[in-house]
Amino acid sequence: MGSYFVSAVTVIDVKPSADGAGLVDLTVTLWCENALHGAERPWELVRTGRLNHTGMWHELAPGDRHAWLSVALWSREYQRQGKADAPAGQVFTLDGRHVVDQDTFYCAIGEAINGPGGYFGWNLDALDDCLRGGWGATTPFTLHWDFSAEARTRLAEREPVGDREPALFDLLLEIFEELGVSVILR
Repeated sequence: MGSYFVSAVTVIDVKPSADGAGLVDLTVTLWCENALHGAERPWELVRTGRLNHTGMWHELAPGDRHAWLSVALWSREYQRQGKADAPAGQVFTLDGRHVVDQDTFYCAIGEAINGPGGYFGWNLDALDDCLRGGWGATTPFTLHWDFSAEARTRLAEREPVGDREPALFDLLLEIFEELGVSVILR
């Protein structure tokens, strides 16, 4: 269903197992560096198969949005189940109505490319990686960005790039263009 790197295990309880003589049941706590507070709900949706429609991240608090993205990343292989990337030339639609910050942009594009709970980056470096293949889409492709004017006003924070600081929205457009994505702002 997903995976985290476990860097510490603490045994909480040990008792004889009902499964057979000589066996024990352990209760442990795991310290997972990558597990984020707020990830419990999305993991439960993945586990129960209820992560099945778009927009489930819309009402999340800002801190929980990043946790949602972490679950999308760490459950990606399970959710895709060996499905190949969409071939080059595809058209995807990004709904910009709920893009209010960087995390919601990544929630929206993950969903546009890979469906409910989908992953397609959670920072600029990860987006760059995703656009190079193996993450759900093959460039070149077309991205119809609906409600892009609203998203542009919300993604106005400046990002340092060399000796300049473009707005995040403009930087995203530059990255898309550089890596073969035709963006149609609607």
